Amino acid sequence: MQKNNQPLTILPPQTIGIIGGGQLGRMMSIAAKYMGYQVIVLDPTPNCPTAQVADGQIIAKYDDMEAIRELSDKSDVVTYEFENVDLSAATYIEEQGKLPQGAYALEVTQNREKEKMVMKKLELPVPAFEIVHNGEECRKALESFSLPAVIKTCQGGYDGKGQLKIESVDDVEEAVDFAENAGVTCIIEEWVSFDKEISVIFSRSQSGEIAFFPISENEHLDHILYKTMVPAGVSDSLALKARNAARELAEEIGIVGTFAIEMFVKDDDIYLNEMAPRPHNSGHYSIEACNVSQFASHIRTVCGLAVPKIEQLQPAVMVNVLGNEVDKVVRTMLDTPEAFVHLYGKAEVKEKRKMGHVTFLAEDEQTVNDLANDYERR
Repeated sequence: MQKNNQPLTILPPQTIGIIGGGQLGRMMSIAAKYMGYQVIVLDPTPNCPTAQVADGQIIAKYDDMEAIRELSDKSDVVTYEFENVDLSAATYIEEQGKLPQGAYALEVTQNREKEKMVMKKLELPVPAFEIVHNGEECRKALESFSLPAVIKTCQGGYDGKGQLKIESVDDVEEAVDFAENAGVTCIIEEWVSFDKEISVIFSRSQSGEIAFFPISENEHLDHILYKTMVPAGVSDSLALKARNAARELAEEIGIVGTFAIEMFVKDDDIYLNEMAPRPHNSGHYSIEACNVSQFASHIRTVCGLAVPKIEQLQPAVMVNVLGNEVDKVVRTMLDTPEAFVHLYGKAEVKEKRKMGHVTFLAEDEQTVNDLANDYERR
């Protein structure tokens, strides 16, 4: 188990540094500014979404150690909005006593092999997997591997990128080529025919206390998270099983801050999929639907503040707004008072780029689902 730094307490108007200037950093910054903190962001893109709501920006690449030192010097505590942070940079900030989350959570979650090995060590339920380093190892592994399966690069890749589904023996040669040309270690995973996917999101304090958000149920479209519904349609026993698995992982890795674990549900069983050491797309609903958002909770935990018990106030459905849907969501703002629209301030609109999200709230699940369905049919 990775040990965390000594407890760190940061109070307004001290400065929070954020590595990464996308939408997650933007929403962290908004939560921090509400509480009275100063915020500075490191991102290579001028006027990135986070910079638009922060007090300052360091314009540099994420692995620019001079910029990392500047960020550390100007910040009282540092956090990050994505897991592919340069480990040398994270280690440096941790050594300065300013990264309560530590570098170890990054080391694990930015590598699918390390993720799965931690889960296996804890004897948590995961799909069968095999690690391969080249095409020949891939071919040999697939001789005895149940199909369908999926091969993924162990590092990098998101929203369906960096992976290939292997439907049958006809796809083996394509998988061999994938492994041979990937340039990095790959993982072959059993394709789980699941009933639904859920997210378990929680915040863990520097002293080890955990506050869980309501379990959410996810739907994907073209490998991109499209819709999240809360509460998820799972039994109390399965929800307890999922939270217990998350707690074991959190304690093993020494998590601090908000953390997300995606899981597959099949009948009354769970299979852990992937983890994110930061707020997650499937937790955006919490801004309006809970007494504490995942972003406010994240800021509180990395700053050493107490986190209250998290409660859901109303049923909610969150829908991502991709580039081709911006006009639709803007029109929705005019005639749907139950729709809470968040646009991220991205300069360039692209078809499958996440440009924002909209959260629908209602007194009951049927009504909120009807609202979301009406929006989708527009």
